[in-house]
Amino acid sequence: MKSTRGVPTGAAASRPLVVGLGSPDRGDDAVGVVVARTVAGRHLPDVDVVVHEDPTDLVELWSGRELVVVVDAVRSGAEPGTLVLVETGAGGERLPESAWGRAGRGGTHAFGLAAAVELARALHRLPGRVVLVGVEAASFEHGAPLSPAVAAAVRTALDAVLRAVVLGTAGLGTAGLGTVGHGQHDDGPTPRGSREGAAGVPG
Repeated sequence: MKSTRGVPTGAAASRPLVVGLGSPDRGDDAVGVVVARTVAGRHLPDVDVVVHEDPTDLVELWSGRELVVVVDAVRSGAEPGTLVLVETGAGGERLPESAWGRAGRGGTHAFGLAAAVELARALHRLPGRVVLVGVEAASFEHGAPLSPAVAAAVRTALDAVLRAVVLGTAGLGTAGLGTVGHGQHDDGPTPRGSREGAAGVPG
């Protein structure tokens, strides 16, 4: 995965950044890491990918970017494996608290992500578009693998990320909020010459 140190300028600023939030050894909290690594394994041209555990560093990570896609586990009370899509950006209005609550503010990184978004907005360092691709989690048990429902949703989340970075949309409605039911996915955009994800990771 490419480094994102420093504030990108020019052509670098125009490259989409995919951030996988989460801990790789804490059950479904690893889903953001798994999806980000799958994106990286496709070797998409002009797309930067980073995995990170602490959302408080996001303002530095995404400064100067035009498009950032953040993948994370969420807990909103929906069926495990359901996708929750939230979009905001420098040119849009501040999202209501209910949007972040829907993204699982109680048990994952959503509160830190919301704080990072609004801090970056206040500092005029918020990217033009920030898309959260959230996967409803079932368990955050230390040392556990992804739950079956969340593992099955990795492909759906990957499709949403690829739509955002390749086609410019993650499948969101005009309100900037959306959900995708458990287990629903399509083939999604697959750029010519790209590779599938690492062994053992749906891709």
